[in-house]
Amino acid sequence: MPAARPRLLYVTDLAYQARGRRYCDEDILLTSRLREHFDLALCHPLDATALMPGHDAVVVRNSGPVLGYQSEYEAFRTRALADGIPVYNPLTGKADMAGKQYLLDLGAAGFPVIPTVDRAADVQRLPVAERYVVKPKLGADSLGLRVLPAGRLTGLADGALLIQPCVDFSYEVSFYFVDDDFQYALYAPDPARRWELEPYPATAADLEFARRFIDWNGLGHGIQRVDACRAPDGELLLVELEDLNPYLSLDALAEDAREAFVAALTSSLGRFVHAARVPA
Repeated sequence: MPAARPRLLYVTDLAYQARGRRYCDEDILLTSRLREHFDLALCHPLDATALMPGHDAVVVRNSGPVLGYQSEYEAFRTRALADGIPVYNPLTGKADMAGKQYLLDLGAAGFPVIPTVDRAADVQRLPVAERYVVKPKLGADSLGLRVLPAGRLTGLADGALLIQPCVDFSYEVSFYFVDDDFQYALYAPDPARRWELEPYPATAADLEFARRFIDWNGLGHGIQRVDACRAPDGELLLVELEDLNPYLSLDALAEDAREAFVAALTSSLGRFVHAARVPA
């Protein structure tokens, strides 16, 4: 008899409203293609804990900011780890999956990261700016983000918030990886239009920059997005390393690039499930 096809639980919030983007379109496309290779069931993130038993793996995709359902997400993580249910991306991610403390840690280690502190008393360590970005360590998708003048920072940051100077960057650019393999890059030529993206011709130096963060995170499997900005001096600075549920902006790709990504994701998931099935 032929081997049973892997059973995947695909976690997505098809009703999630994002500014300038339709997350549901991306997941409709991906699930329609993944069904050619896997037995697939879709569920809302609030239902994942109850539904994941009986599946070979759980795929977390456009599930929305965890800040909106933090306790349920923690319960999901606890149950998956306790029951040994493989989750894609693996729950060992050290970046946005674990909050934004990594921006402080990477900066202290000398990585090219936007200068960041988590206490108002440390603002003097940042480059002087007229305005600063303040955002939650557990935030995502600009949830809770504020831009404030320097005079309004006192008492705001108590370790749960991050403070960064408003950088006068040329543009933002994102590098997309499946496992350790670079797939494509997109950028927003107009900084005021963050989600009007175009293909970006990444240079060898750009990819060396992005791979430093992929190597640091050490996931092995999964989809990661390295978000960066081009500073006034030409240097790339990390804005975010998204390793939980990065939006992929597949609609900004040409058809051949989109098909290449789908093929890479399908192969990665096949390897991931196979490795999970093989006894250690």
